[in-house]
Amino acid sequence: MPTLIAAMAALNFRLTGLAAGKTLPEQLPAERRKRSMSLRDAAAKTDLSPTTIASLERGGGSVASLLRLLAVIAPNARRRAPERSYWGQGDKEDRDIRFTPSDFMANIYAAFGEIDLDPCGHPLSPVIAHRRILPSDGGDGLVDDWSGKVAFVNPPYSQLLRWLRRAYDQWRAGKVETVVCLVPVRTDSAWFHQTLSADADIYLLQGRVRFLDIRDKSQQTPFSLMVLTLGATPEQKHRYAELVAGFWLARSVTVASGDQRQRSPTLDG
Repeated sequence: MPTLIAAMAALNFRLTGLAAGKTLPEQLPAERRKRSMSLRDAAAKTDLSPTTIASLERGGGSVASLLRLLAVIAPNARRRAPERSYWGQGDKEDRDIRFTPSDFMANIYAAFGEIDLDPCGHPLSPVIAHRRILPSDGGDGLVDDWSGKVAFVNPPYSQLLRWLRRAYDQWRAGKVETVVCLVPVRTDSAWFHQTLSADADIYLLQGRVRFLDIRDKSQQTPFSLMVLTLGATPEQKHRYAELVAGFWLARSVTVASGDQRQRSPTLDG
C-alpha cells in the first residue's frame, strides 16, 4: 500500500465518503472509530486479522486488504473530483484556445474603456483591441513589448503563471497603464502571495462564464474565474461591480503572519 499512497499523492487522488484526515492512513482509523468499531470488530467483518487492519492504518498492507476493509467501513467511498483549472477535453492546444464571449467583453469595455492591447490574440477571437499580438503572425506576447492604456489578457491557462508574471512585469515597467486579466481562481503560488497580491485587485465572479472554442461552440468553465487587475482606478472598479455580479477583494488590512507582516484582503461588496 505505500506505493498506492505515494501514487495517490502524486495524482492528487483523494477519496470522499471517509472520515476527515490528510492521508488515507489517517482516514481509515478515524472512519472505523466513527462507526464505533474496534480492530476486532472490523477483523470479524472483513475476515482480516487485527494485525493486518492495524498495518493498513499505519500505511502498510496490501491493496487487496485495503479494498476489503473499505467495503466494510466505507462502502460508499469514491474518488473526490478535484476542482479543475483547465479544460478537460481535447489536446493541449485545443484546451488553450478558448475565446472570451462578446457579452462578457461588453462589460469590460464599459468599465475599463477601449482595449488597446490583446497580447494573447487570435484571429477568431471576438475581443476588440487596437493591437493584437498574434502567434499566427509570428508574435509572442511573452516576448514582444506591450503598449497602450488598457491591456486585456485571457491567457492560455496551461501557462497561467507565466502570463501573470509577464503582465505584472509589463505593468511595473510602465508599458501599459491598466491590465485586466480573466483567469482561474488559482492563488496557491508563492509568487502570487509575495509579489502579485501586493498590487493586484481581484474581483471574484459569481457564476461561470461560457467561453467559445474554435468551432464557435460555447462551453461553461469547469472552474471558478476571477478578474485580476493591475492599475485599475476606483472608478473603473466601481463601474465593473455595478455591471457584473461578484465582489472585489480589497487590499487594506495588514496582519502579522509568522515573522513577516502581510496584507490580508477584506471583502468589498
